[in-house]
Order: sequence, then C-alpha cells, then structure tokens
Amino acid sequence: MASNTQGIQQLLAAEKKAADKVGEARKRKARRLKQAKDEATEEIEKYRAERERTFKEFEAKHVGSREGVSNKIDADTRVRIDDMNRALATQKEPVIQDVLSFVYAIKTEVHKNQRD
Repeated sequence: MASNTQGIQQLLAAEKKAADKVGEARKRKARRLKQAKDEATEEIEKYRAERERTFKEFEAKHVGSREGVSNKIDADTRVRIDDMNRALATQKEPVIQDVLSFVYAIKTEVHKNQRD
C-alpha cells in the first residue's frame, strides 16, 4: 500500500507540475498576444500618420490651401466686376441713345384690323 500511495503522490506532483507549466505557457501566450497587439496598433498609427501626411502634401500641391483658393476666387470676382463696370461705362451711352431713338421714332399707322 505504501507503493500505491507513493505512486499517487508522484502522479499528483507530476500533474501539478504539468498544470504549472500549462499556466506559465498560457501567461506567456497572453503576453505575446498583448505585445503583438500593441506592436500592430503602433504600426497602424505610424501608417495612418504617413498616409495623412502624404494626403496633406498632395492636397497642398494640387489644390492649394483653402485660404489660397478663397483669395483666388475673390481676385477673379473683382477682375470680372471691373471688366463689367468698364463695359458698362463704354456701352452705356450708345445703348441709351438706341433705346431713346426707338421710343422717339413713333410711326403713326392705321392698324390692319381697323376698317374704313
């Protein structure tokens, strides 16, 4: 019976040792997974920052800044308004004269529907 008890004790000790090893392996695996997740998150952030920087460079190169676009639109608008004002100043008098000549040139005619 002593050998039977000794065998059980050895079996329990081996089982405890195996459980400790499995527990340690699980802890190592959890640490490795956490480390891999942290590294992946860091890599994603670096990639996102790089893509954002690339996009900002592309936008600045091809579109320009919003203030620059706004200033360009304002300048174009001012130029077009000035052109229209110059055209108005040069064409105003001849147009007025044409309109007045049509108003003053009254032709008296009998309408075709009026009977004699």
